[in-house]
Amino acid sequence: MTILHSQTTLTAQEYLDWERQQEMRHEFINGEIYAMTGASRSHNLICSNLVAALHSQLRGKSCEVYVNDMRVKVSITGMYTYPDVVIACDKPAFEDQQIDTLLNPLLIIEVLSHSAEGYDRGAKFLHYRNLPSLQDYLLVSKHEIRIEHYTRQVDHCWLLTEYQQSDERIAFDALGCSVLVQDVYERVMELFIEV
Repeated sequence: MTILHSQTTLTAQEYLDWERQQEMRHEFINGEIYAMTGASRSHNLICSNLVAALHSQLRGKSCEVYVNDMRVKVSITGMYTYPDVVIACDKPAFEDQQIDTLLNPLLIIEVLSHSAEGYDRGAKFLHYRNLPSLQDYLLVSKHEIRIEHYTRQVDHCWLLTEYQQSDERIAFDALGCSVLVQDVYERVMELFIEV
């Protein structure tokens, strides 16, 4: 992410009015606007693989799978962001009639890049944990087989499970589905040597 505009007096509505007229995507955090950078081949393949695997299992259920362009708002902190993959179930709630800002994601997935890895693990996850609807947070490395799965527990703590073997299966109990690690990395493992 690259900071584009820093103005602590910028309101959320000013950001939304401006953002909805832009061709590129921008996140809004603490009054600052950040330009989103383009994604690599491996990043796109991982996102596509995840969407394909999840969408096929959720077909016919009350869930919707969004990729890259669905903005999510964390109402408590005021952050607006664009997760790589996000799923909402039952009745997706949106900020307004534009239906472009989701308020109640159940699962958020971020594919890690060198520039945003620390942010996705740290400050961004702190924001996401304020979403009452969020049950699962997945961090996927694009440079090696490594997936970190955070699951919300009854006591509001988050349980971390790590996956580093291609034959492991990631279960999303809140969604009633699972994904095989090798399916996440289909056509990507051969790219690890290119990185």
